[in-house]
Amino acid sequence: MTGQGPVSFVDVRRRFEFRSIEVGRWVTPPERDRAAGRFYEALCDLMSILQGPEHLISLRGSLGLQYGIGGRPGVAAHYIPATRQLALAKNAGAGSLAHEWFHAFDHYMGHKAFRRLGSGGFASSGWLDSADQKEHPLNKRLGACFQAILLNEDGTSPSSLFQCSKRADTQMKVLYYARPEELCARAFEAFVEDSQPQSNFLVRGTVYSDEARAGLYPEGKQRQRINDAFEGYFMALGGALYREHAEDGPVGQSLSSTS
Repeated sequence: MTGQGPVSFVDVRRRFEFRSIEVGRWVTPPERDRAAGRFYEALCDLMSILQGPEHLISLRGSLGLQYGIGGRPGVAAHYIPATRQLALAKNAGAGSLAHEWFHAFDHYMGHKAFRRLGSGGFASSGWLDSADQKEHPLNKRLGACFQAILLNEDGTSPSSLFQCSKRADTQMKVLYYARPEELCARAFEAFVEDSQPQSNFLVRGTVYSDEARAGLYPEGKQRQRINDAFEGYFMALGGALYREHAEDGPVGQSLSSTS
């Protein structure tokens, strides 16, 4: 709810400055209105957790949303790198928003944080591949997040999260759970859920789920290290973006529109 009544997707777009919001033709008006309210509440939760302004959520207006369009069998939500759109299924999107948002953020930061990574590259993959990282204090903090997720405590070998994910991929004969962008999106989910958001539309299942029981989310000391790294990074990023807004000046390579 806003101060004037129920939230619409127009309100969501205006508040967070999304590039576009598309709603499927088979979504009824009541379903559309319920979804708009859930998106709004979840994104407000996310903004509070990340301690940043609205345009952090929309990645400076570069991110588009889809709801109830297309979809893939068995897939609740997905991020589309080619069009920079975050898509949630009509009946199965709840709890997936944080995961897909981090995919969008990871993709957005690819060419912001690294040189010669390419427009389709994710920052997490670039870090793991030792791509040429741009010098900036915020990029260093982001790298610390990736290290906490992908490597063990002293940084000398793969993390327990990676090992569990690799075993799951081997058992299922796929390469999915151990991909760096998937590891980092699940770690971000855990960070968000541990921050105790009010909306379960944003995230759920990082503690009590089949995937959690299989070790596919961070656990124990590693989970705390990751949470600390994410909190430090987003606190610094949010502070920089708020200062930028106040001073109307650029923030280096943190979330800037320059490459």
